[in-house]
Amino acid sequence: MVQFCWNNSGEKMIQIGNFFFKYRNWVFIPMYLAVFIPSPELLGEDKRHWLIILGLFITILGQAIRCLTIGLAYIDRGGKDKKVYASQLVTQGIFNHCRNPLYIGNILKLLGIAVLANSVLYLGVFIPAFLFIYQAIVLAEENFLAGKFGPDYVDYCQRVNRWIPNVAGLSDTLKSMSFRWQRPVVKEISSIYVWLIGISAVLLYKYPELTNGDTALRDQNFFISIVICTALYLGIRHLKKIGILQGL
Repeated sequence: MVQFCWNNSGEKMIQIGNFFFKYRNWVFIPMYLAVFIPSPELLGEDKRHWLIILGLFITILGQAIRCLTIGLAYIDRGGKDKKVYASQLVTQGIFNHCRNPLYIGNILKLLGIAVLANSVLYLGVFIPAFLFIYQAIVLAEENFLAGKFGPDYVDYCQRVNRWIPNVAGLSDTLKSMSFRWQRPVVKEISSIYVWLIGISAVLLYKYPELTNGDTALRDQNFFISIVICTALYLGIRHLKKIGILQGL
């Protein structure tokens, strides 16, 4: 059995990664909501419209990377019994260019929200905290994968970067594989649902100028956004249940 050689700090990070993997929902939800904690602003009112453009671009890019990755090659590293688990080693698609494209997508989504929220606190404190947590989780996953898949995984790690994508040959990868749009729709619907509501909340409650300072209109628009997102979410879940949309 092939395993990576970890020093004491590496073994500690693996333990931390296993902890956060097990309790990630309990930890991440409060960290997501922290975007609404009052904070010094990145830009003043006269320039912060640029933050809307930049923040939306970054967070949408993150979600697009996740959808592209899942649409090309499905990976079931969601864990088993709240522990790191993988039934097979997936190296196709975007995983042939980066070992953790889904986590990169998550980080970009969060970074975009931080910019969109115009929050120095979230960008300076919570984004680094997310980076630390994801690094620890990745090390825990690597330890598991190296133990389960041995030389195949070690060879994969030697070929493909952990974080920095290698775009060489990406066009060939996209041409050689079929993109299954149903898969990201089904697999990502819960994440997209929360993400869209979060974007709506940040835009409406962080930028009162979008509703001319009318709090009643702001609350009404937010309620409408929740209704629309919920209808789409339930509709997709129903199509999955009756077999029209397939997630694999």
